This record gives sequence, structure tokens and C-alpha cells, in this order.
Amino acid sequence: MPKLLFVVTEDWYFVSHRLPLAVAALRQGYDVAVVTRASNSRSVIEQAGVRVIPFSTNRRGLSPLELLREAWSLARIYRRERPDLVHHVALRTIIVGGLAARLAGQRRVISAIAGMGFLFTAENRTPIIRQIVARVLPWAMSRGVVIVQNTDDARLLVDLGVSARLVHLVPGAGVDTVKFSPRAEGSPPMIVMMAGRLLWDKGLAEFVEAAKILRNEGAKFILVGMIDSENPAAASESRVRAWVDEGVLEWWGHRDDMSETLSKADIFCLPSYREGLPKAILEAMASGKACVTTDVPGCRDAVRHGDNGILVPAHDSAALARGIGALLADADKRKAMGRRGRERALQEFSEGTVIQLTLNLYRKILAGTPARD
Repeated sequence: MPKLLFVVTEDWYFVSHRLPLAVAALRQGYDVAVVTRASNSRSVIEQAGVRVIPFSTNRRGLSPLELLREAWSLARIYRRERPDLVHHVALRTIIVGGLAARLAGQRRVISAIAGMGFLFTAENRTPIIRQIVARVLPWAMSRGVVIVQNTDDARLLVDLGVSARLVHLVPGAGVDTVKFSPRAEGSPPMIVMMAGRLLWDKGLAEFVEAAKILRNEGAKFILVGMIDSENPAAASESRVRAWVDEGVLEWWGHRDDMSETLSKADIFCLPSYREGLPKAILEAMASGKACVTTDVPGCRDAVRHGDNGILVPAHDSAALARGIGALLADADKRKAMGRRGRERALQEFSEGTVIQLTLNLYRKILAGTPARD
């Protein structure tokens, strides 16, 4: 049976975004393992039948020596495991994994961009490192094929020098449209919810400012998510708790029961600066929630303005407040957009569709024919 090896920085991310794909691959006869930092989610992965190979990584570390050390350690795993196919997920893993694949002679590689990340969300941020990454990426992705989640990222990679014939569009990680399904709206007050890691790049400051602007509109603003302390864009727990103490919003922390949590929302909000294809929005759409998000790569691929939600400019808390306020004031529009979001989730973004596209790509690569359709 072919051996498939995922490489993902965190085990919790693998569970939330790639475990259903891994299970589907198991059912197709693959021997599946994941190289990741093993922590609280390891048992969930192993119970699903996927072997865990612990691997230490520092997501904040970008020094060449540290990247080389990780690449050498990963190459040793590749030599020992001898996988038929390696699936790298996210930018840092793609760079480290690309070097490891060359060191180990691993040729069948999928480089899956989950979004262009921290380095590409602001023009004035770490420009030297961004320039280095931009030069290294085409080299790191030159073996195998590249998966992107939106057309903007596809164009950017081609502009950086990645061959267009290697790039395949797969719309996100997909959403379980059975688990996430519409439920009746709750009783007042209405709830505006933002869910995800509490990162400034997710538009956290704009969400808070919009909550302040709409303080007297009778809605509750809810943050759902964890503090990702290893991400350079992470908000501090003290800052989040200060907002709670001020009465601006409620913080429900990390939740494992997101289908139940989303059922309590009337409007879903993600004012992010850039995404791949945000799973949180797809889950909200499948749950029948109208969405307010930003007109940026990834978000605008999930939400069409006036169709299943409202798009506003990034970094604009006043525009965000106007968009949220418009939906708070118009129940018919809110419900119609929620219904349309559910339709699009079923037609375009279902987990089954995404898994099948990816498994088809696996088969092509293993057959030696990874060319575009």
C-alpha cells in the first residue's frame, strides 16, 4: 500500500483541518502518518488510525540555522520512513520540508498553501524576511505539485516564479455540512460572533472597535478562540481580558463544540487581513449564518457581497460596524444571506468535495501524471 506522510506544525491543526482527509486516505488503502508536534491532540489522531511521528519545531523561529536544523531532522525521518508521497501544509513547513525533501531525495511532494500568512499581510512587516521567503518558495515548491485555496494566492505564487503547471486550486479544507447545519435563531439579544485564533491579523482590533461603535445597538459581541502565543501576531491574554472587563465583549475561549457554538450566533464576523479559505467562515455558512468579512484574498472567495454576506475593506472598523449594523437591523436580509451561504457550502465547499479533489491529485502524482486538468 502507498505510504502517505503529512507534515503539519501542530497536532491540533491537523485534527481540525486535515484529519478527515487522512481518514479518507486510510479507507482508500494508504498507510498514513503525520509528522507534527505531539501534544493534547495526539490521542485523537491515533484513535483515528493515523500514526503520529513527533517532531519539534518553533513557529516563531526564522533564522537560517534553525531552519536548516529542522530540515536535517525532517530529512532523517524521510529516509527512515521512505514515504511514497509527502504532503507539506503551510508556508514554514513547505520551506523546511522542501529542503528536507532534497536532502532525502524525496520527489513526490505536495506543497499545500493554507494562506500566505503573517509575512504577507502587511507591506511594512519584516520586508527582508519576506523577500527571502519569496525567493525561496519557488525552489521549495519545485518538487511535486502545489495546492492553493484561492485564485489570488495562485497568481501571487506564479508571479514569484512558481510554475503555473504545478499549481492546483482546492477550495480549503472543506466543511462537514451534516455536523454544521442551520438551526433556529435564538432569543434576544442577538449575537455577533468572531471565531478563530486571537490574532491581530484576523482583524481582532477592528472587531473590538466595531463592538464599541455598536455598543448601544442591543447585540452581544462574542470572541471564540485561543491565544496562539507562538504566532507573532497573537494578542495577549491580558489584553483580551481587559476588553471583557470593560464590557465590550465576551470571550468564550477555545471551544471543541463549534457546531453548537455557531448555532448561538446570529451574525458571523471575520475581518481578517488575508486568508487561504477560512474554515471558520465555511462552518458559519454551512450553519446558515450571514457573514460580515473583508474584501481580501480567501474571505472574498467564501463570501460574495450582497449574496451570502457583506464585504468591507480591511483595517476599517467603521465600515465593519456599518456592515454588522445593517444585518442587525434587517432580519429578512440576514436570514436570506444565511440560506444562501448554506447553499454555497453544500455546492462548493463540502468536505467530501475537497477530499475527493485531493485524493484524485494523490493518484495522479503516484501515477506520475500530476499535470493540470
